[in-house]
Amino acid sequence: MKKICIAFLFCCQCLAALAGEPLSLDSCRSMALRNNRSLAAARANIDKAHNERKAAFTNYLPKIDITAAYMRTGDELSLLSDDQKAKLSSLGTSMSGQMQQMAGQILAQHPELAPLAQNMGAYLGQAGAFGNSLGQGLVDALHTDTRNLTVGAVILKQPLYMGGKIRAYDRITRLSEQLAGKKLDAEEQELLLNVDKAYWQIVSLKNKMRLAESYRDMLARLDSDLVKMIAEGVATKANELSVSVKLNEAEMTLTKVSDGLTLSRMVLCELCGLPLETELVLDGEQWENLPCPTDDIAANPDGAIANRPELAQLSLADNIYKEKIKVERSEFLPHLALMGGYAVTNPALKNGFERKFRGTWSVGVTLNIPVWNWGEGKYKVRAARAEARMATLRREDAEEKIRLQVTQQAFRVNEANKKLSLSLRNLDNAEENLRTARLGFKEGVIPTSDLLAAQTAWLQAHSDKIDAQIDIMISRAEYQKAIGELK
Repeated sequence: MKKICIAFLFCCQCLAALAGEPLSLDSCRSMALRNNRSLAAARANIDKAHNERKAAFTNYLPKIDITAAYMRTGDELSLLSDDQKAKLSSLGTSMSGQMQQMAGQILAQHPELAPLAQNMGAYLGQAGAFGNSLGQGLVDALHTDTRNLTVGAVILKQPLYMGGKIRAYDRITRLSEQLAGKKLDAEEQELLLNVDKAYWQIVSLKNKMRLAESYRDMLARLDSDLVKMIAEGVATKANELSVSVKLNEAEMTLTKVSDGLTLSRMVLCELCGLPLETELVLDGEQWENLPCPTDDIAANPDGAIANRPELAQLSLADNIYKEKIKVERSEFLPHLALMGGYAVTNPALKNGFERKFRGTWSVGVTLNIPVWNWGEGKYKVRAARAEARMATLRREDAEEKIRLQVTQQAFRVNEANKKLSLSLRNLDNAEENLRTARLGFKEGVIPTSDLLAAQTAWLQAHSDKIDAQIDIMISRAEYQKAIGELK
């Protein structure tokens, strides 16, 4: 529901911009935050880090894999050698020959048994054939036919101790998710600062455009008056030419300001995600005097150290590198895991290699202990420690630079306040000087060059006032970003 309301508000702001209704600074900021592509990429990076954290947590849990394979081999597994197969195939013949040899030895000692031996000859032949058949049957029974092998297995693996790698990866991904969030915060603040600069740039140029138009009109009236004075003989052509030159310069300045205003509107449209040709109208364009805060600022570096997303990113990166030391160390520590599974094969590895799918379960523990790696682990851990030290030094260096930046930005804000005070004083003097010059020119006691100088001083004083006011608004936005509070 909240997302729908935000989307509806964004659509309303876009329609208001396209309709030419004045937009406030907050409206421009909200459109930029909603539609900027860099922020969209940063949000996608947060989503990526979030899913990586979830993926790292799964390493604590048991994993189940299913594996299947088919293999065709050139030779089958044989439980008998070729000599054993030959002996078993001629088992009956071998036994008959041995029995005939034994019968011959017996007849040589006992000739009276010759009639009996003649009757046994036929029986020995049948026994030999039976023995050969029995031996061949045994050879055939031990035939495996494993040239076509199909295997399938379900394997479960539960890590018990991985040297601290799983816990370190879990912490790294959690820190990476926080890092992505801080990166989004930093990009949002950078975008808001750019929107503020573009907004106040448009306001500045709009005020300078009005100022340039007033200056041009002032010179046009003076030029018209000089034409009349030349006709009456109280002014020279040289006076009129000098005014014409200034008038042409004013026209050129007005053209430059107008072009700059158009380009500045395009920049703001790009930041807000609007078509470049959109005619943006800002409510600040109508202000002749900007409501500038003029109170001085005391620098607060400690607040910046606590709030700046850039420092938070460096601190998180420092912690990530420290966890990477544990990851490198874990590669050279013992790894212990529980293994279990169920495997099926065809032909079956039991019940005589029969051509059926049969399986069996297994459970066990695996232990891997690195013994010798020529100091590889020691060097990798040292390298990881050096990276962690570099990250720490980068963070400490950034802290010092941010402290200096905060002090400089606070000084710039206070300096802008002083410039505004001086410019207002100069503006009062320029207004009085112009009034006096006009009276003197009317009375004929002040030459044209002095009046032109007074008008130029008046123009410069008004321009300085506008610059000082815009400088206050931008410098305060930069100070808010420097202390991490630009929202």
